[in-house]
Amino acid sequence: MLFTSYGFIGLLIILFILYYTVPKKLQMPLLLITSLTYYAMADVRFLIFIGVSVVTVWFGAIKIEDNNKAIKEYVKLHKNEMSVDEKKAYKKAGARKSVIFFTLTLLLNLGILATVKLAGLKFTGILIPLGISFYTFQSVGYLIDVYRESIDAQRSLPRYALFITFFPQLIQGPINRYDDLAPSLLSEHNFDFSVFSRGMERILWGYFKKLVIADRLLMGVSTLISDPSTYKGGYVLMTLILYTLELYADFTGGIDITIGIAEALGINMKENFIRPYFSTSLADYWRRWHISMCSWFRDYVFYPMSTSSLSLRLSKWARKHISDSAGGKLPVYLSSFVVWFCTGIWHGTTINFIVWGMLNFLVLTISEELSPAYKKFHERFAFADGPIYKAFMIIRTFILVCVLNLFDCFVDVRDTVGLLISIFKKGSFSLMEKGALLNIGLSAADYIVAGVALIIVFIVSSSEEKDNISVRDKLRKNPYPVRFIVWTLLLTATLIFGIYGIGYDSSQFIYNRF
Repeated sequence: MLFTSYGFIGLLIILFILYYTVPKKLQMPLLLITSLTYYAMADVRFLIFIGVSVVTVWFGAIKIEDNNKAIKEYVKLHKNEMSVDEKKAYKKAGARKSVIFFTLTLLLNLGILATVKLAGLKFTGILIPLGISFYTFQSVGYLIDVYRESIDAQRSLPRYALFITFFPQLIQGPINRYDDLAPSLLSEHNFDFSVFSRGMERILWGYFKKLVIADRLLMGVSTLISDPSTYKGGYVLMTLILYTLELYADFTGGIDITIGIAEALGINMKENFIRPYFSTSLADYWRRWHISMCSWFRDYVFYPMSTSSLSLRLSKWARKHISDSAGGKLPVYLSSFVVWFCTGIWHGTTINFIVWGMLNFLVLTISEELSPAYKKFHERFAFADGPIYKAFMIIRTFILVCVLNLFDCFVDVRDTVGLLISIFKKGSFSLMEKGALLNIGLSAADYIVAGVALIIVFIVSSSEEKDNISVRDKLRKNPYPVRFIVWTLLLTATLIFGIYGIGYDSSQFIYNRF
């Protein structure tokens, strides 16, 4: 059931009414039942996959915590009877049991994810559970946190199940951390009009971006990527820009709806985007785009790997045989390489996604190596810190992101590279016959509507980037009638210009497939 379907909107209305009318102790069971129902409506067989993940991680985490507590209690009880060496030996032997529980649970869940992804690549029509990458990563993150003793294991299966299956996050994230989401998710909530209306405002903003911009631009993008042999040269520039704008409106719109639903229920989720197209570098972009995924790879892959005993040995070897600089950088770059390879695989198991990940790694590594030169440049030339040069860096980063995004559009890397080269061939723009912009499924009216909507999004984002205050917060400083008029206009624009309705097959969110 898509966020943009009438059925989903009906489900939300029923949930909001029941959530604030049933006894508070029933709010959590209501959310769990709604979440499982939502998932089953996509395909009842999906419940098997997510059910296995929920039960195994819940059980494994409890076993790990119980074992760790038993070790500590035994040592505390017999501290006067054991030598230091005996305590160390006992702790080491006891820790092996936790390692076994952790490893088996981890391999089972990541194994299911890998098997499903690879099977989906090899066999057409294979069953791929909705959002399996998102809920698997969220489950694994929880398991690692319990293993590290950063959080306490949730002893209630229904409560843990709700943390994993909470329906708004299943579509495309964000990948929530237990200690961030659980406190508000598992609490009772009174109806607060101010809180509820803020959530509804966020939901409306998400629908505006999804229906008015993303689904409209999708019609043009689908045409452009359907036939690489025809739509090359100047058409590729259109593909780069339209797809990047569509991806932004689609993904951020979906996250707005997700966070808005949670907020309307009194549940707090962390932001997943912070105005990514205002980034001044690719590193800055990845600090702003899909934050929950990037932080997951940073905390659970990059840091453990770069500080592991193997990395320390590698660093020591490099310092001895190459240079001190290499000894410091080699473990970091190797860990970064693994992270970006895994990030590519996470998005898809086809070669284009792996190449996309490796290109990100390459650009980020070169940028890091050139950072001393960048620093000297900024110190020497005053204009480098001015608004004009900053605008140049933003545009440069946006173009780079557009180019990298093209690898998301085509499975064949050779086609992708060939299309990029075709932009610079002589006469490449002559391929675009007169009226070409109107021959890709978009009318003049579509360009006008999408253009105006994008201008509105740009103005809102610019305001938030400048003051670091959300437009919703700024609007709340105005009288209620003013706020009501603004949101009524936005709702009206979405209803009039949104791509939806009877007979229209609304597209799924792009990140559903991950």
